[in-house]
Amino acid sequence: MAIRPPLLQSGDSIGLVTAGSPLDANTINARAQTLRDMGFDVVFGNHIYAFEGIEAAPAQQRAEDVMSMFRDPNVKMILATRGGTGVQTILPYLDYEDINDNPKIISGYSDITVLLNALYQFSDLMTFHALMLIDFRMDTPAYNFNQFFEATSTLNTPRLIENPPNMPQVSLVPGNVTGPIVGGNLTSIVNTLGTPYEIDTEGKILFLEEINSPTTTILRHFTQLSMSGKFQDCLGIIIGECTNCPVSYNTTYADLINHKLVPLGKPLMTNLATGHGSYKATIPIGASVNLNTIDNTLTVLEPTVSE
Repeated sequence: MAIRPPLLQSGDSIGLVTAGSPLDANTINARAQTLRDMGFDVVFGNHIYAFEGIEAAPAQQRAEDVMSMFRDPNVKMILATRGGTGVQTILPYLDYEDINDNPKIISGYSDITVLLNALYQFSDLMTFHALMLIDFRMDTPAYNFNQFFEATSTLNTPRLIENPPNMPQVSLVPGNVTGPIVGGNLTSIVNTLGTPYEIDTEGKILFLEEINSPTTTILRHFTQLSMSGKFQDCLGIIIGECTNCPVSYNTTYADLINHKLVPLGKPLMTNLATGHGSYKATIPIGASVNLNTIDNTLTVLEPTVSE
């Protein structure tokens, strides 16, 4: 069982880090003010405003910011400003034993996927594929905030993860499996293969989502995951949206799912609202979930934070 971080309450301090690509300082400041308006204090990483190219700052500096937030007893949650590119480069510089000793909520998606899964694998910490700092703005759908705070600020269990109205989840292969959930952004997960931080899917439920990738690229990624045994090892598969993904050779994202994933025979749910779409379900990486594609339900079976 993964370690559950302490829950988030009004008045707590949230540590902000730029773990991958840079984000404009005006956006950071505006979103930080939204957090303050919601009743939280904000702590800034030393390199949060760094802007040195594709990666905001050297990997060691970005890793130092993450570690400083874990070590700060006043910080209750670590929030990535954005994903972008380069989060994977900080993984060798993290102290996973120290993180295990100082569990706290950490949230993000996109390229942050690699950090979330590494912390679960190497620190045994439950993490949250959920909102980033850029999402804390007034026009963010209430669904996203409701999902986020129910997972991070309550002990509610079991918790049914349901899409917003008029966006049905679709089950394509019937089955009923229970296990820890892992995954996130497809490109980010494929980029870990063959490294010390390769995702472990054995006995787990794997969920995937993507953005801006043509279906030719999706096919390559599905093939890589299949050839590396990740689909074969997992108990079931959950597929989220492919946001802004162009069609190639008249083959759609849905076509690839039907042609490449359905034949695997694993319980398979599609169209989950996650990651880059407008609606973002909060997925607790490492939590025990039940995927029932007979009843078309996804249920978190345990609290995802502690008192």
